Parts: sequence; C-alpha cells; structure tokens
Amino acid sequence: MLKGKTAVITGGTRGIGKAIARKFAENGANVAVIATSDSEGARETVRDLQNLGVNARLYTCDVRDAQMVDSVKEEILADFEKVDILVNNAGVTRDNLLAGLSIIDIDDVIDINLKGTIFMTRAFIREFVKNRGGNVINISSVVGLMGNKGQANYAASKAGVVGLTKSVAKEYGRKNIRCNAIAPGYIETDMTRKLSDEKKGEIAGAIPMTKLGKPEDVANTALFLASDLSGYITGEIIKVDGGMYV
Repeated sequence: MLKGKTAVITGGTRGIGKAIARKFAENGANVAVIATSDSEGARETVRDLQNLGVNARLYTCDVRDAQMVDSVKEEILADFEKVDILVNNAGVTRDNLLAGLSIIDIDDVIDINLKGTIFMTRAFIREFVKNRGGNVINISSVVGLMGNKGQANYAASKAGVVGLTKSVAKEYGRKNIRCNAIAPGYIETDMTRKLSDEKKGEIAGAIPMTKLGKPEDVANTALFLASDLSGYITGEIIKVDGGMYV
C-alpha cells in the first residue's frame, strides 16, 4: 500500500509512534524514525523495522529546537533523497490542575506537542512543495477537542495541533499536499499504564465501547491517511476513541 514511499515519524520508537512505524513498514514504506535519544530500545525498534525488508534509520532530534529540526531534515533527505509522508507524533504530558502547573510544565508540553509539530511541518512542507505533493499526519487528541480536568496544558497543545492541521490543509491543498490529524482517546501506552486498575476501569466505563484502545488502532487509521485510499481527504480530524467523544 505504501511501497516505494518514505515516511518520517517523530516519537517513532515507543507507543503509538512505534505502532505507526511498524504498520507503515509492513506495508512497504521506508521509515525515518526520530527519537529524542539514541537508546538501545530505539535501535532495537529500527532493527525490527529493517527485518521487515525496508530501509529504516534512526535519527535523534529535540523537536523543540527549530535548528535541530532543520538539520535532521537535511540528514534524512541525504539518506532517503525524498520524503512523502510526515507523521508528527512526538508528545508529552505534564498533568496537574491549572493552578498547580509550573512554567516548565506549561512550556514543555506546548513546546514539544505544538511547536515541535509546527517546526517539523514547516521544515518538510518546503520539500513537499518542491516535490509537488506530500502528506502530513498529525497526532492530536480528543482532549484537544473536549478538554479534560488536570490537562489544561495538554488540551491547549492538542487543540493547537487541530488549528494547525486545518490551516496547513487550506494553505497547501492546491499544491497537492494533504494534512490531516488523528485524535486518539485513551490508548494503552506508557502514559496510561501508569494508571491504577481502578482508574482504568473508571475510564473504560465512560467509553461506549467499554475498553481502552490499542496503538494499532491508531496505526491503522494513520495507514489509511497515508495511503491513496484517502486521496481526497484533507483538513480532517479523525477520532479514534471508542466513541468517547460522540
């Protein structure tokens, strides 16, 4: 489905990003995985992708740093020559009630989740314009659509990703560049594994499908958006939340 295409995935060595990288590789895409550090776990993820018969490489970058983003873009283009798909997945949480949020809690979440997405998109959009086509997939959150107690900083950052997605779609649609976002609900990742069984049960009870999602659920949606099956879709926010936000 993605044979011959190259995808760049931020935060691609864990959780949702790792699932997307694997799904893309299984469907023939070469993958440039961006992580914050060159850890053994990150290298193992890339080796697993390479074992699927595609070209997969690991790059380190702090997406908060615009200069580092531009530099890693040049590295990736030197190795792959062309990029077709950008998945902005890197993200963090620093949860607390608004009055208890520190400046660092606010800055880290906004800088990584929102500014990092802007910096990455800005860097690669120029290549997409030059290539007369490209595909941006942003990972937002249902929290960015509905808000959530204790996550004002996170909700604000993910709402910003929604606005960015729609703006990029409007600005670059005529250049054959699509931009969509996925808004996951509660997904079984490192973030949610920290929750107690009681809390997980409470969350599941509030979801119409009565269960948390899996990273593969988001990866399947990303595959659809990355493929030609969604060729006439842009500016959309697709919820993958088991009906949490209906």
